[in-house]
Amino acid sequence: MPKLKIDVHPDVYAELEDSRSWYEERSENLGKEFLDEVDRAINAVQQAPMMWPWYDEQKDIRRFLVHRFPYTVIYRPTSSVIQIIAVMHLRRHPDYWKSRIAHWPSN
Repeated sequence: MPKLKIDVHPDVYAELEDSRSWYEERSENLGKEFLDEVDRAINAVQQAPMMWPWYDEQKDIRRFLVHRFPYTVIYRPTSSVIQIIAVMHLRRHPDYWKSRIAHWPSN
């Protein structure tokens, strides 16, 4: 079965940059290590999108916990694409990204 395309919500890039910058201020290369772990998480999701636990089963939203960092990748697999909705910090407002689902940008 071919891997599904990854479609990242535009707001995720700002989230990642803010987190990368925060980690980099604390330790040299830690920001890069954070991005590398997020990349590994997204690759794992792409390899087996249905394997990871539900975050919201009614909306077909799943999550993948990022290794080493307190983040989870929030995503929704469809028949043709995996939508990366958020890279959410586990100790911050858990519902901030929910409006992104209804307003998914068209390609």
